[in-house]
Amino acid sequence: MAKVTEEQVREALTDVIDPEIGLNVVDLGLVYRCEVKDDGVVEVDMTLTALGCPLADQIISQAKQVIERLEGVKEARVQLVWNPPWRPDMMSERARLLLGF
Repeated sequence: MAKVTEEQVREALTDVIDPEIGLNVVDLGLVYRCEVKDDGVVEVDMTLTALGCPLADQIISQAKQVIERLEGVKEARVQLVWNPPWRPDMMSERARLLLGF
């Protein structure tokens, strides 16, 4: 079984769209940490644009699903974190252009 890379995980996470904003969680700068363990476990720390987002569970669930579809992944552990707080300057240049920042 081939070991998945962090780049592959981040690419998979571009399929997870923040439904309120309409952009993926990677371009929005919501993925803070991605670590691929030797045993096929992938750990991801991510945040959301606003505390108390009503769609938090849905976004986390989708992130877990897209990661676990990757060959070589046994389990995805996606943790919601609030430090550091998300800021618009964490977005990719592409996202800032699309949103007019």
